[in-house]
Amino acid sequence: MTGSEMFRGRTGRIAWLWVGAVSVLLIACSPSEPPPAGEEAAPPPAEYARDEATRTAPVDEERPGAAAAAHGIDAVPARRTLVIEGVNVVATDEPRVDTGRTVVVRDGRITQVGAAGEVDAPDDALRIDGSGRYLVPGLAEMHGHLPGAGADPEHTANILFLYVANGITLVRGMQGHESQLRVREAIEAGEMLGPRLVLGSPAQGWGNTPEADEAAARVREYHEAGYDLVKIGEGPDPETFDIIIETAREVGLPVGGHVPDEVGIERSMEAGIVTIDHLDNYLEALVPEEYRADIAPLWGVASVAEHFDTARIPTLAELTVERDVAQVPTMVLWEIFFGDRSGETLRAEMDETRYWPAEMVDNWVEGVAARHEAIGHPEGASRVVDTRRDVFRALHEAGATFLLGTDSPQLFSVPGFMQHREMALWVELGMTPWEVIHAGTRAVAEHFGEADESGAVCEGCRADLVLLEANPLDDIEHFTRRAGVVVDGRWLPESEIQARLEAIAGAAQAGR
Repeated sequence: MTGSEMFRGRTGRIAWLWVGAVSVLLIACSPSEPPPAGEEAAPPPAEYARDEATRTAPVDEERPGAAAAAHGIDAVPARRTLVIEGVNVVATDEPRVDTGRTVVVRDGRITQVGAAGEVDAPDDALRIDGSGRYLVPGLAEMHGHLPGAGADPEHTANILFLYVANGITLVRGMQGHESQLRVREAIEAGEMLGPRLVLGSPAQGWGNTPEADEAAARVREYHEAGYDLVKIGEGPDPETFDIIIETAREVGLPVGGHVPDEVGIERSMEAGIVTIDHLDNYLEALVPEEYRADIAPLWGVASVAEHFDTARIPTLAELTVERDVAQVPTMVLWEIFFGDRSGETLRAEMDETRYWPAEMVDNWVEGVAARHEAIGHPEGASRVVDTRRDVFRALHEAGATFLLGTDSPQLFSVPGFMQHREMALWVELGMTPWEVIHAGTRAVAEHFGEADESGAVCEGCRADLVLLEANPLDDIEHFTRRAGVVVDGRWLPESEIQARLEAIAGAAQAGR
């Protein structure tokens, strides 16, 4: 059974991700994962001081939509019948633009796509001028982490909006918590504004690594709870990993995320992991066996970078394609981790940090310095960056499936905005703009086995759309030039998006 078939075997419900308390306090200092087994968790960093302070405030976790409304969050726009007239539709099945189209949206679905004279536009519809503009499906964030139970409802609602504001209409959460189920219901009921959501289980790794004799029961528990995939982390040994994979296959859940070091990339792919995130363990697989014991999880690879056998990269790329394992490489974030730019430099370069609470950005500055110190080996870290780029190019040239994702929020990874930085880097590394858009739209729909109802501007597809002022196939940066966003059939004109963003920025900097 493929990952797509396993996903389709679920209830079809889509979920939003909320990170549990342990993960929340680690977002500032690691890639949103718990610490390696045997290491003590750090005290809560200043980044999440705001969220931690609000945990004592009354929060209606049973009704997250009501909690957001009580904190003055704007009401969710109603679905309306929309007619987008004279628009250029960007195809996602091949590099093509269909000009002069009229697109009708009703009840959250696209009901008609055709030339103006071929479309029966309802008289009561909201008409949107598409002339000279380009309509594309909303993008996916295939590796997201967000605040968990008890978080400040205002901050929570802002994070959801940051995604939608940037044209991100689907998020795959990769660190589950039971409170997410209630948030999912609120979004599906139209009580909260947010992207479409796919929910991963709590990570099976680090301090949450199951013993072999409890792994099967845990996977079944996640299935019964309503999670859409099993998130794998660092920690499971080969026996436990196999049990997780086999049980997940039995109940119809895909498994994706990290590659446990003890299991290795080749065995993980052969077992049926559906995504490898962060290019995890590709570089470790380039290290001769006699040096691998010296590699600490995630960050230690810089210490052995001088031993990389890059001649193995094409073989790994070919195996990836043969096993049909999709990649969520999160390139920009890893270049922040292993790069040489300071936190202050990043803050100066990234204007979008104004939408993030100032005290958290201050902590990001400190977090970058702490991460660079922990990694050490500056020459090795530089080689990690270069070799990750080589692996990316090799996977692309071999025809591997890429799915767009960033691992936000993270160190200088503001939700939604980081997606555009990731897309630009992928173009720099050799992808065409259309290939990048495909990775965030149709490739995601195909991964979930639903290419007939999402990831395209087509009749019967979900009305998750982005209206752009310029052709993104000419320049991927044009994806930032929005005229508006449609999420689940709800129209958000750019003027309203900018007004809400300015309000978020004002609140985020209020404590400065």
